[in-house]
Amino acid sequence: MVSKLIGKKLGMTRYFLDEGRSFPVSIIKIGPCVVTQRKSVDKDGYSAIQVGFEAKKESRVSKPLKGHFNKSGGACYAVLREIRVDDPNSFELGQELGADVFEIGAKVHVSGLSKGRGFGGVMKRWGFSGGRDGHGSKVHRCSGSIGCNTTPGRVIKGKKMAGQYGNQRATIKNIEVVDVRPEMGVILLKGAVPGGLNNVVEVRMAQ
Repeated sequence: MVSKLIGKKLGMTRYFLDEGRSFPVSIIKIGPCVVTQRKSVDKDGYSAIQVGFEAKKESRVSKPLKGHFNKSGGACYAVLREIRVDDPNSFELGQELGADVFEIGAKVHVSGLSKGRGFGGVMKRWGFSGGRDGHGSKVHRCSGSIGCNTTPGRVIKGKKMAGQYGNQRATIKNIEVVDVRPEMGVILLKGAVPGGLNNVVEVRMAQ
C-alpha cells in the first residue's frame, strides 16, 4: 500500500449532491505512476520505491536516465518521485499505480507549486492593514517601521516585507476525497489545491 501518488491539476468544477446542494471541487489526474526503482534498507539505508509520472520523449532524456528507465520497461518520464513503503519487494518494476489507491471520504494532503504573482507588497503578500487613507497621510500601503532603535540596530531576519509572492511549495492539509473514478484516472477533492492548470501535485494520505 502506498501513501502518496503524483498527479496533475486539471481544473475545478462543482459537485452536485442528490438533494441539490453543490460545492467546488478540484479535478486531479492521478498517475498512472509507474514503479521505476526499488530501494531497500540493505542497499540504500531506507525502504522506498521510485515512481515516474508523465511520459517524456526519449530524445529529451539523458543517456544515464535512459539506462535507468530501461530497467523498468524503457518508457521515459518527466517527473520522478520517491514514496516510502514498508516492503518495496511487494512492487514490481513497471507496475502502474493509479487513482484506485484512494477511497471516497478519505482525507489527503496536497502539495504543489503555488501560482507565481511576481513582486508583491506587504498588504497583498502578508495581509497588512496599511496606513491611513486620508489625504494628509503619505503612507498608504507601506509596511511602516521595519527596524529597531539601536538594539540590535538592524533588520531582523525573517521580517515580513515586500518581495516575491507565490511560486513556492505549498501544502493544503486534510482535503476530503469526494469521488474516485479509476476508469478515468481522476479523483475529485473538495476545495482548491495549490497551483494553476496542469500543475504537478503530490497527493498523500493524511496520518
